[in-house]
This record gives sequence, C-alpha cells and structure tokens, in this order.
Amino acid sequence: MEIILLEHVEKLGKMGDKVQVKSGYARNYLLPQNKALRATEANLAYFEKQKAELEARNKALFDEATKKSEELKGFSAVLIRQAAETGQLYGSVTIRDIAKAINESGVELERRFVALDKPIKYLGVYPVKLSLHPEVSQTVLVNIARSADEAKKQEKAYSNETAPAAEEAAAN
Repeated sequence: MEIILLEHVEKLGKMGDKVQVKSGYARNYLLPQNKALRATEANLAYFEKQKAELEARNKALFDEATKKSEELKGFSAVLIRQAAETGQLYGSVTIRDIAKAINESGVELERRFVALDKPIKYLGVYPVKLSLHPEVSQTVLVNIARSADEAKKQEKAYSNETAPAAEEAAAN
C-alpha cells in the first residue's frame, strides 16, 4: 500500500515522503496513529494544504523532545531489587519500572519513549535508550542492585570500565 507520511517515522521516511508499506502495517499502525494517509489524489491535495501546520506541530514536538533530552543528560536511576546470589533477579525490570523511576525523579516521561529490547533480569548497570522523538534520543543509565551500597559499588565499577574505552575512542 502506498502512503504519505505525516511525520518522521524511524526506518521508514520523513514527513511528506510517499512510501510503499505492507497493508497491515498501514491499516493497523500508521493510519490509526495519524502518522500517515493513503496516497490518493484527494489526500495529496489535503497534505499540501496542511503541510505548514504539520511542520509547525512537528517542530513543537521536536523542541519539547530536545528540552527533555537536555534534562535527562547524564541521568542515572537506581532500582533496588531482590536477587539470587548469582545476580539473577527475582522478577525483572521492565519499561514500566524505568519510566516510573524517571518520573519519580521529576522528569515527566511516558512509557512509550523507553526503548528496551527485552526485560532486564540480572543485577548491573545498563544503558537504556529513550526515543523521545524520531530525531531525538537520549541514553540513561539504570543501576539495578540489592542495596544502595551495592549500587554505589556497581556504578563506580561501571565508570571505571567505560572510562578506558572512552579514552581509547577519543585517541582514534
């Protein structure tokens, strides 16, 4: 099915692009979410008429996402969980837990912005990507530990691990 994108969709195209997608993807996601229109003559004319308004709305969303990204720069959340001696959690840490921790810190964030491939099931420090806008993303650190003392030790160990890698990357 050929559609016209009303906003930037990651891995698909930018606003105004005519793209070919599977009909199920268009019917079940893009069209109901108002991210696209079917590519008909009437919809092309409608898009051209509404283009300035859509660009202004996209610019406002982009600016809001950029502001939120700046607020979250260097953010680190500590989640205290029970775990076995091997480090495996009794349960898991999900998108909901991460979004709740960010909201409790004072930054308003919806769950849909947290990009986590699979739930976290072990103790440790994990970088988690936040997709705030198709063109704006931010990475935050989530530290999962049994206690606050253990969290401090893990964070120190993580920063010691990543510091040599960062220096090496800067040298190249």
